[in-house]
Amino acid sequence: MGKAILINPSYFRTYGSNEGGIAFPVYPILSLSAIGGALKARGHEIKILDLSYRQYDPQMIRELVEREKPDAVGITATTPLANQLRDISYVVKDVSKDIFTIGGGAHPSALPFETMRETARLDAVATGEADFAMADVLDGKDLASIPGLYWRDGDDIRVNMPGGLLENLDDLPMPAWEDYPPDCNEKMTRIIARHSPVSTIEFSRGCVFQCDFCGSKNTMGLGYRKKSPERCAEEIAKLQSLGVREAVLVDDIFTSDNEWAALVCEAIIRKGTNVAWTCTNGIRVDSANPELFALMKRAGCYRVYFGFESGNEDVLKAFGKGGRATLDKGVEAVEMARRAGLEPNGFFMVGLTGDTEASMQDTIDYAKKVRLDTMKCGMCTPYPGTPMFRQLRKEGRVKTFDWDQYTVYNKAEEIYDHPTLGWDTIKRFFKKFYAEAYFKNPPYMWRRLKFMVKNHEIFWNVVYTLRFWLMIWGREKAPEHENYAFEHEWRKLDTKPDAELRDYAVPRAKSGVSRRQMM
Repeated sequence: MGKAILINPSYFRTYGSNEGGIAFPVYPILSLSAIGGALKARGHEIKILDLSYRQYDPQMIRELVEREKPDAVGITATTPLANQLRDISYVVKDVSKDIFTIGGGAHPSALPFETMRETARLDAVATGEADFAMADVLDGKDLASIPGLYWRDGDDIRVNMPGGLLENLDDLPMPAWEDYPPDCNEKMTRIIARHSPVSTIEFSRGCVFQCDFCGSKNTMGLGYRKKSPERCAEEIAKLQSLGVREAVLVDDIFTSDNEWAALVCEAIIRKGTNVAWTCTNGIRVDSANPELFALMKRAGCYRVYFGFESGNEDVLKAFGKGGRATLDKGVEAVEMARRAGLEPNGFFMVGLTGDTEASMQDTIDYAKKVRLDTMKCGMCTPYPGTPMFRQLRKEGRVKTFDWDQYTVYNKAEEIYDHPTLGWDTIKRFFKKFYAEAYFKNPPYMWRRLKFMVKNHEIFWNVVYTLRFWLMIWGREKAPEHENYAFEHEWRKLDTKPDAELRDYAVPRAKSGVSRRQMM
């Protein structure tokens, strides 16, 4: 039996400006729970360290590693957290070079070889879903036999064949929700969740659609797989037994299969659980169904998020949505949700592929038209592994590979040159969205006032609004975090981007072949 520490980096710097800390999720992420469940099912011991709601503290990590004496440490990371992943690997290896360090998540899956090259203290990167990769390592399996693993062999980085996607999600062990620290909800805001403690849950994985800015395919692949309704209800019941009062559903397209989603809701109702839940990732408007929404409400769902993105049909088609997800469908979907007693919320972006000043104004006007309870707008950012990133990279428009710059909302102009718009214009419309869709929108203001009175949230909404407005106008900055590793080593990728990052779709070689041999 082995011991593993699973680490989620700090969100404070990444999400510490603009809406960070106000409307960004800070709750137990599902990936560590899922990997922890797989490890425990194999008889291994785990410790979860979730830094999402804390300041980054290398000394605290070092003390934990010294105290627990793990055999392996797994670190997950999105792109803006990639440098923390690297930093944490230095902390761990400075405690003991014998601790096996493995990275995973969206960024390492998008750029596995590059992550290994710039993170010299990582022993391996697990790409894709990788639920069982760490368990395989602690089981003592030959590294060359572990699907989807990039691993260090002396000076070479070896590449294993991809493992494919798990078809029967019911085969997954129950996530290790019980191993999250009890204080993991202390930074939760009522804008995100109303009933603490909160945890994450999934009923399905993947997406069949291909929006050019979306990086979900890096880990979940293209396609859609679902758990049985009975398994979904069982997981909700497990959360309730642990004292969890609200579940955040992280599925990309939960309502796309209306028949299956209805069966899930019916199974939850039969189970008799009392756990509230929300569809937080943004469901497609063309999958809206009044009967399904009514069932979701009965099963405990109280809020749905719609992924509108744009208020212009041509832009929707340009970035890969379009089709049946029309603007009229969006209006209908919101009204269906309202009639079912669900709280409708919406996601929008400016600076999308194909955007112009006129189309961004269309987005603002559309946001004012749909009757939403809350709206969130961001500046579109290309993340590694997405079609948008690959196209911009091909055109020479990506300006930096310093992952610290890939923070949400406030650094996009430093990351790439938009093909059709200047960044002053995009930022102007970003601020204009909030000014017009919120504060110059009397129907919304009246609707929001009634919402606050009904839900007894006047005080917190005033506090969040004032803080948010200060952030939008740049008066509150993200906190910096201490770097443990040498600063100059964090910037290598900026110096020779053409030579060092020429392959963004990393080729899969036969097992055991080194990347050195492949180039």
